[in-house]
Amino acid sequence: MSSTEQTAPVLEVRGLTKRFGGLTAVKNLNFDLHGGEIFGLIGPNGSGKSTAMKSVMGIERPTSGTVKFQGDNVAGLPAHQIARRGFGMVFQHSRPLNRQTVLENIMVALLPDSLFMLFPDKALTERAKWIADRVGLGAVMDRRPPTLPFADLRRLELAKAIARDPKVVLVDEPFAGLTLAEVATFSELIRSFRDEGRAVMLVDHNVKSVAALVDRVLAMYLGEEIVTGRAEDVMRNETVRRVYLGGAIETSARPESDFTDKVPLLQVENISVHYGKAQALENVSIHVHQGEFVSVVGLNGAGKTTLFNTISGFLPYTGEILRGGEKLRGTSPAQIAKSGIVQCPETRELFGEMTVRENLDLGGQHLDPAEQTKQLEWLFDLFPILKQRQGQMAQTLSGGEQQMLAIGRSLMMKPKILILDEPTLGLAPVILEQLSKALEKLRQSTPITVLLGEQNVTFALPHADRVYVLEHARIVWEGDPGRFATEAGEGYL
Repeated sequence: MSSTEQTAPVLEVRGLTKRFGGLTAVKNLNFDLHGGEIFGLIGPNGSGKSTAMKSVMGIERPTSGTVKFQGDNVAGLPAHQIARRGFGMVFQHSRPLNRQTVLENIMVALLPDSLFMLFPDKALTERAKWIADRVGLGAVMDRRPPTLPFADLRRLELAKAIARDPKVVLVDEPFAGLTLAEVATFSELIRSFRDEGRAVMLVDHNVKSVAALVDRVLAMYLGEEIVTGRAEDVMRNETVRRVYLGGAIETSARPESDFTDKVPLLQVENISVHYGKAQALENVSIHVHQGEFVSVVGLNGAGKTTLFNTISGFLPYTGEILRGGEKLRGTSPAQIAKSGIVQCPETRELFGEMTVRENLDLGGQHLDPAEQTKQLEWLFDLFPILKQRQGQMAQTLSGGEQQMLAIGRSLMMKPKILILDEPTLGLAPVILEQLSKALEKLRQSTPITVLLGEQNVTFALPHADRVYVLEHARIVWEGDPGRFATEAGEGYL
């Protein structure tokens, strides 16, 4: 790295700010990018990484700040003009021309903007073949994109990005949907871009893969820089660890032997799920006992939501899901919810133009009036703020109040198994404390079974009897929360 630090940066970003209405997604971001360097942007979900990258590339127009490329400020220029100056962008989602071959897709990326060369010459074809070989597509260059495996579609995006020989390559989520072996191959490809002298900037949720690859990394939280430096130093930074893990971890687990059901209430056995060609879950097995609180922890993109959506009946899968020993395959999501497995989604899915009370009544519509009144009183005791706000439109509530309403609506269904997906996402510490107390009250005073998915370990572990760590579509650790800090905590990031 010393040689790159002595040369002038290819890219200088100063005071980069991007606002969407009242929300500041990126705030006063500063960094340099050198030729022959891989630079990473990391941060939990919602920290502003992708917005920062899109603002550099011109896909989003920055609100303020400068983006100097080889001394010229390109901030605010449209993306195609920035690309023409020497930027290549590898998008997370493939957008190939499906009727053209791999080779033809690369040739389109090579063509000059005038498109006068409708009949490409021999030199262009040879260059496209060289690029196909360069990214590992030589054997499939005559095939069409719909026939390719997922990893090859990602290679095609890389090929298109480097076709015009860019000086800066921006890569969004290079490892999403890849197996561990494919991650290793892609890491080598990205390293080879650096070795050719290109400046590479990448954003990914897979913190470990990014850390192993980059020369320097900038950690973000809520749109702002926490720290920039060498990956190993950044990962040890106390603020970075607190942002990903939360603060000190306290636990109060009940031993698994305390739960007396002979067959666990919920069993997930060797579940695998694909989104198209991308593998989202790989041979995942978990079990939950009657009355047990189980936390599935993992960074954003690990597969938690996919796991919960599969249990709730929304996704096709291989393997088996059993409730009390009975297979759930073939049961509709509505039947699964009616039977007592109720999911409170990460996205909340509230009816914004209905009142708090109307949203709660929807959750309890299957109860007879006396039972509904009793459940509502119990819920208002659990979340007193909902009682005060019951005449208010859901969309006018704060984020924390909306989260309580989403959980409250799920509880009005009187679930036997409550699945909570990322309930703490974007919430202030005071709200986290209120949610934490409510969960503890549920745990102490009801027979409910809870399956909680969280990135925030400090929130997830105090309420857990057992913990699973989900990483890159696979379960990599299982145990009681007391052992997490010593056995899994160090390797969580």
